[in-house]
Amino acid sequence: MLNNDRRAFLKKDFEKGFPAYCGLEASSMAEGVFEAQLEVRPEHLQQNGFVHAGLIATLADHTGGYSAYTIVLNDIAILTIEFKINFYKPATGSRIICRSQVVNRGRKIIVSESEVFSVNDTIEKPVSKATVTLMPVPLSELD
Repeated sequence: MLNNDRRAFLKKDFEKGFPAYCGLEASSMAEGVFEAQLEVRPEHLQQNGFVHAGLIATLADHTGGYSAYTIVLNDIAILTIEFKINFYKPATGSRIICRSQVVNRGRKIIVSESEVFSVNDTIEKPVSKATVTLMPVPLSELD
């Protein structure tokens, strides 16, 4: 399912629209796994100089969704139906990495976990973890 054409499609698709506006970039993928990153810019920061929680939540949700895209057929869309995120500490690095993995492969419901790390130089520090509940939907039903 995850051949080179599918990988190229998922990378391009991941980096469209609002996620592209935010600066999210796909960095790697495998079956059931997706990794993305963000080079932190001044506009990503909140009033205290930390990466905004809403941006971290967007990264966790979007990357979790694409981990699910790696296990479905090409004619299936993935829609988030719920997510919960815990923040451990403020994100202060120059780069943010999100690693997501499918933890439940249901026919009607897929669940992924997304871990987000703040990176300074080569040192990664965990900043949050999200559980993302997703629904696979045939593209033909999205009209």
